Parts: sequence; C-alpha cells; structure tokens
Amino acid sequence: MNLEGKILIAMPSMLDPRFERSVILLCSHSDKGAMGLIVNKPNRDIKLRDVLDQLEISAVPDGEDMTVHYGGPVETGRGFVLHTDDYKSSLHTMSVPGGFGMTATLDILEEIAQGAGPKHAIMTLGYAGWGPDQLENEIGQNAWLTADASPNLVFQVPGPQMWSAALESLGIDPLGLSSAAGHA
Repeated sequence: MNLEGKILIAMPSMLDPRFERSVILLCSHSDKGAMGLIVNKPNRDIKLRDVLDQLEISAVPDGEDMTVHYGGPVETGRGFVLHTDDYKSSLHTMSVPGGFGMTATLDILEEIAQGAGPKHAIMTLGYAGWGPDQLENEIGQNAWLTADASPNLVFQVPGPQMWSAALESLGIDPLGLSSAAGHA
C-alpha cells in the first residue's frame, strides 16, 4: 500500500487533540514509515509575516499574509511549505503525487515574500510522522480513512470545513459517522 499524495481523514474515534478532525496530506510513504502535513488546522496566532520577520526576510508591503498552519507534532519549530506543483525550488522540492510539491528551504519563503513562488501554498510548522507499519496499523484500527487529494480541496476549502468536505468527497455524510468502529 502506497498512500503518497493521498489524504488521511481522522475518524470521529480519534480523540488525540493533535489529530482530532484532521486532514493530512501524505508527502511520503514507504516501508520505512510515512510523513505528512496537517492541512486543515490554521494557527490563528501566527502569520507568515511573523515568520518572515523572525527570519529577517523582507516582504513586499502589500503582499498576502497567509496564516501558518499546525502541520503536526514532530519538529514544531521547523517550517514546511506545501504547494502546487507549478513551483520547484532551486535547492530542493519534494514532488508529491496529485499536483503537489513540498519545500522546506528558505528560498520558497523569500520568493513568496516577494510576491512570487507557487500559485497556491500552505505553510506549516511541524509535521506528522509514523514509523514502519505504524500508519498501516492505525488504518487497520479504523483511526483513519484515506482518499484522493486534490489541490482544490487542500488549497481552496477553508480549514474548518475541510474535514467535512474530505468526507463528502468519499460520499460520506459526517453526521452519519459513528465514533464506534467494528470489524467484519
């Protein structure tokens, strides 16, 4: 099973507040583990300008000031930019299936600050990570649903509505989900 470029949708039984009602885009997945970014949890207290100021990166005065998202509980001081695949860093961009790229180098922030860079982007602090077979076991325990990711869902649907929209993309009414799970 390779879930790279797919989204994970937390089931209602997910009680861990870090992942409750999360939508995670998986950037990598192999027999060594998985890494993804939570894309639906904006941190209303941190804006891109705050990060740029801290890194001493000058921004154009009227540039967009995007909200920084909580990307996951691992390395919460490290920034990651999930973006459309129209952008490739001169240093390193990880290509993610489904029309995405992920860049964790300063050059993307410098370009965004100047009004350049990718067409759509989400900056996160931290990421979600799983060791070998850990994610597969969690899926087997009904902690996550998986679905195809789309740039429209990830970049156009507001964070608070994304969990419901992701479920609806599977034909599931969020109100019909139970927190109790069974196995046939």
